[in-house]
Parts: sequence; C-alpha cells; structure tokens
Amino acid sequence: MQWINRIRQVKIVLVVLAVVLSVASLVVSNFLVRDLKVEEQRKMEIWAEAMRSLNNADETTDLTLVWTVLNSNNTIPVVVLDSEGRVQDYRNIEDGTSSSLALDTLVLHRARSMRQAGRVIRINLGDSDYMEICYADSLILKRLAWWPYVQLGVVLIFVVVAIFALLSSKKAEQNKVWVGLSKETAHQLGTPISSLMAWHEVLRETYPDDELLPEMGKDIQRLQRIAERFSKIGSQPEPKPESLNEVLTNVVQYISRRTPGRITMECRLPDEPLIAPVSAPLFEWVIENLCKNAIDAMEGKGSITLTAREEPDCFSVEVSDTGKGIPKNRFSSVFTPGFTTKERGWGLGLSLAKRIVEEYHNGRIFVKSSELGKGTTFRVELKKH
Repeated sequence: MQWINRIRQVKIVLVVLAVVLSVASLVVSNFLVRDLKVEEQRKMEIWAEAMRSLNNADETTDLTLVWTVLNSNNTIPVVVLDSEGRVQDYRNIEDGTSSSLALDTLVLHRARSMRQAGRVIRINLGDSDYMEICYADSLILKRLAWWPYVQLGVVLIFVVVAIFALLSSKKAEQNKVWVGLSKETAHQLGTPISSLMAWHEVLRETYPDDELLPEMGKDIQRLQRIAERFSKIGSQPEPKPESLNEVLTNVVQYISRRTPGRITMECRLPDEPLIAPVSAPLFEWVIENLCKNAIDAMEGKGSITLTAREEPDCFSVEVSDTGKGIPKNRFSSVFTPGFTTKERGWGLGLSLAKRIVEEYHNGRIFVKSSELGKGTTFRVELKKH
C-alpha cells in the first residue's frame, strides 16, 4: 500500500507540474504574441505612410528612405488594393503556383480574408481616391502562437512516459516480491514436509491399522502440492493439456470437506472432458481462492456453483455464490493487492488468482455480475491456443 500511495503522489505531482508549466507557457506566449502584433501593426502603419509618400511623390522628391522602408518588409504578408478593389501590389504571399491567373485569384482571396479580419489600413489619395493596405500576421508570429501547444504536447508526452516508467518500476518490484516470497516459501516448506513424510512412514509401519494415517497422508500430499504451487509461481510454468473436469472436481472435493455443513457446493460440468492448456496445480489454486472468498462472503450459509463450458474462442469457468455481493464500483479494485473486506485478510487471494490467470495462462478473470445481498459470479476465460 505504501508503494501505491507513493506512486499516486508522484503522479499527482507530475500532473500538477505539467499543468503549471503549460499555463505559464501559454501566458508568456500570449504576452509575446500580443506585443509582436502591436509591433507589426506599427510597422504596417509606417509602411502605409511610405506608400502614401511614393504615390504623392514628384520628380524632385527623394525616395531613398521611402524605398528603404518599403523593401524592409520581408516577413509580413501585405496586399495593396485600389479604390475599386483591384490588386496593385503584394509582398510575402506564398502562392505555390506558376499560373499568373491563379496567383491573382489567390492574392485577391488573401486580401479579402485580411479585410474580414480587420487587418486593413486606408490611405486617402485625394478627392474620392484611396488605397487599402491589407496585411496579415507574419510567419514568425504564427509560429510563436502555435509554439505553446507544441510545448503542451511535449509536456504531456513527458508526463505519460514518466507515469508509465513509474508503473513499470512498480510492477517490476511487485514481480520481484512475488518471486522472492514464493521461492522462499517453497524452500521453507520443503524441510518440514520431508520430515512429516518420514514420520508418516514410521507411523504406518508402527500402527498399520490406524484409520487416521491415510488422512494424515492426504494432508501431507496437500502440503507437497502447496509447496509445488509456490515453486511454480517463482518460475515460468508451462501449461499443458489437462482435464478441467478433473481439476474442478478435485477442488470441490477438497473444499467441501472443509466447509460448514450449511454451505453446499455444486459442479456443473459437460459429459465430455474439457481439455484446456493449464498448469493444474496453479489453476486449482485460482479456483480454490475463488471458492474460499465465496465461503467468506456467505458467512456460513449458502451455495457455491462451479460451471465450466467450452465456447467458440475459449474455455470458461464461472464460480457463483449466494453471498453478500460486491458494489459495482469495486469490481476492478477487488483484484488490487491489499484490498480486503475481512478483518484478518491479507488481500492477496484474488490478486494472486489474477496473476496466475493473466500472466501464466494468458487468460482473463473478472467479476461477471454481482448484486448486493444476492451473490457474485466470477468468470475465468482461458484461450484455446
């Protein structure tokens, strides 16, 4: 849980940092764009005055400064129109076409767009004659306006990558914990199980007619199977064709002998054996965990139904109970390590079941349905290939 809280805190910090950086970038860029727009408008006002001076010039007028001002505009798109709306001149209009007719149409269209945007300066030439200087934002200004959104995208990508790395690190650490715990448990169980087996043989030779010794032998075999399960969790077991009918029957027989008398168990299996690729010791563990959770949910009274069937693309196993049910908002969180509703629970049973089904059998486990006060159905799906 400490790992989960730490990951959640880091994710919140990263998201807040991304929002702060994005807002700051947008605000600063907005100020820069606004100042640059004002500066370009002033330049166009000076450019318009230069056009007025050029139009009113006579043979004695020195046009050196006028031409310098007019030729200095290499970035701002501008179109000069006469009083009848005809194009007189234009600068910095990207056309991409070789046809003069198409170019004139393009320039006129750009001029109309500039006028509609209110980017126009009128120059009165006397009487009713005038010129209109239509202009638009420069390429630099447009790039600057889009730059914050590029930064926002980069920041979002950084946050996503950082969160993915944190989650991967968390999962890797959990895997190490699972493997280490499993191997150590299997190792610790090995010695006492071997000793119990030896004592069991001694007791069989000494008291060959004792009725309790066969049951003791079964419990020792059970311990061996548990140790085998832990050893397989710490490695990569190879699923092989096994009969689901036999696996589920073994689970029902084992669980039914250890449950209160007011809990009934029913196993609904097809007549033909369902041969599925599974690791029998591990898959039995999954079904046992689901059954034990069902028993806890029913609090000493109810029924458990195991149903297995072959479907077009998978084998399915459903475990249904008549317990207290699960709220819909907890359907996914019940598989989270540490999640439990029991006072003495560790919250590892369903998490372990999910790991066995998804990572070792390439299958799927989920809450199929649940209704408070009526019961829950867990569904396990195993691919055929």
